[in-house]
Amino acid sequence: MARRPLPRILSSGSASITRSREIARTAADSATDVLHPLITVVRGLRLLAVSGRQKWVATPKERRGPKLFLGAACVLVVALVPYGPILALITVMGAAAWKGRERTPVRTGPDESETARLRSLYEALVPYFSTADDPDPLFAHGGDWTKAFDGYAFDQNGRLTSLRISYPAYFMDGEAAARSRIEQLLHTKSGRGREYRFGWDEEANRLVMTVLDALPTTIAAQRFVAAPGETVLGFTDPDSVSRTVPVRDGGTTVDASPVVWRTGGRSTEPHLLAVGQPGGGTTTLVRSIALQALQNGDVIIVDGGGSGEYAALTGRNGVLAVESGLGGALATLEWAAHETERRLITANLARQSGRPAPDDIRRPLWILLDRPGVLGHLAAADGRSDPQELLRIPLRHGRAAQVTVVLAEQFDALDTLTETVRTHTRARAVLGPASPEQIEAVLGAVPHTTPPPEVPAGRGYVRLGAGPVLRLQVPATPDPYDDATSDAHRQAVLDLLPGRGEATEAAPVPEPAEEGPATAPVPVAAETAPVPVEAMVTEARPSEPLAKAQPAGAES
Repeated sequence: MARRPLPRILSSGSASITRSREIARTAADSATDVLHPLITVVRGLRLLAVSGRQKWVATPKERRGPKLFLGAACVLVVALVPYGPILALITVMGAAAWKGRERTPVRTGPDESETARLRSLYEALVPYFSTADDPDPLFAHGGDWTKAFDGYAFDQNGRLTSLRISYPAYFMDGEAAARSRIEQLLHTKSGRGREYRFGWDEEANRLVMTVLDALPTTIAAQRFVAAPGETVLGFTDPDSVSRTVPVRDGGTTVDASPVVWRTGGRSTEPHLLAVGQPGGGTTTLVRSIALQALQNGDVIIVDGGGSGEYAALTGRNGVLAVESGLGGALATLEWAAHETERRLITANLARQSGRPAPDDIRRPLWILLDRPGVLGHLAAADGRSDPQELLRIPLRHGRAAQVTVVLAEQFDALDTLTETVRTHTRARAVLGPASPEQIEAVLGAVPHTTPPPEVPAGRGYVRLGAGPVLRLQVPATPDPYDDATSDAHRQAVLDLLPGRGEATEAAPVPEPAEEGPATAPVPVAAETAPVPVEAMVTEARPSEPLAKAQPAGAES
């Protein structure tokens, strides 16, 4: 049977129908564009009517009469005022246009990619937050991730910036190893190259993960707003401390969150130990502390490394000595021990006689020792005592005598520190790249943040006593005589250096004859000249507790 051809209207009409649809769609779009203001006004009138009806329904019946009378009075006044109806119509049209305008829809949840990321993270946590004996597991393969993740936020690139996790009560959150596994997993799954902070709330069984911003590295050395006895070690996260100070960051002034170290008679952490890798920034920290201490105190610097990093401080007002040789370091530290004893005896005599302490013992004295392990090795090779032994009296009694000790050492020589140094340096800092085990060995606790992807100079962690472990960025305080230093940072340090005053009458520091004079003798004013230990003990005989004062370096 031959197939009959289709009617012409059916075979050639598809093109006409398609063309007609396009024409109709174009006409509708054009009409929508032309009538868009009218559509907006009509939508606004509808919304105003709905809003008015809802308010009328919500009004109690006893108040509807007064409101109706007030509305009728307003309509009457508008009708009697010249041009009142026209102005009222314009006002209503304007309100309707504003009410009916197109608004950007509010985002109420994650999109598909973010949902997939959260579900993947949920599935990865199932083996750690679930057990086979749990009848109603919060974490289960194919489970509802919205019950476990009750708070989250993403950045513009779709990466997590914060996440709050509810975990079962039987999870062993009190064990550091269990917490470490969860933190490592979240760090890996959420994206490397950023710093994360983990806050464990064991009481509520919640874990909060937050992405931290990088600490500023452009803040240079300057006069910080701090009270006497306060030293700014560096800067940390804004929510870690409850204080801000204005600082100059380039050409602008910003508020930064400082890590303030308090010294003096009321300090619970009177001495500081900074440990780091070569180039980590420990010398920068010591130099920054020295510039701040010179505002109202005297400074003694012992450079065990002999690198000349403190040459710019030689001969400055308030700098009593800058030593790098073994003989000069031993003599300087011995004088510091005698000075600590003299201050203690003088303060005791003043208290017994009811007089205030003299000004010469109230002025802070800072002992800054960089790389003491090198000097200890040289002293052992030469058959002399370790310079750290001369720090026993300043470390143990320095707080009462206004004497502060700051030591900086590297990780490879950490075992050379004496027990006295480890015991009395309760303020600790770790700078430069370091493993969690090394950080815990120095600070006594592991930080609740992941290591930074890049570790600039002066970047690390700090812990004052038994306080929390804080991130730290030391202000840029380079050696101004270094050719690799930028002009801005060099000038910032030079502006803080005190002037070179005239030489004052000084008492020479005893030193062995075979080594010649010290590299920088200790200038001591006449009123603060060191007193022999025997004379101090004789003078202190009326004071029974101090009558048995021992020589410098002896065990007290």
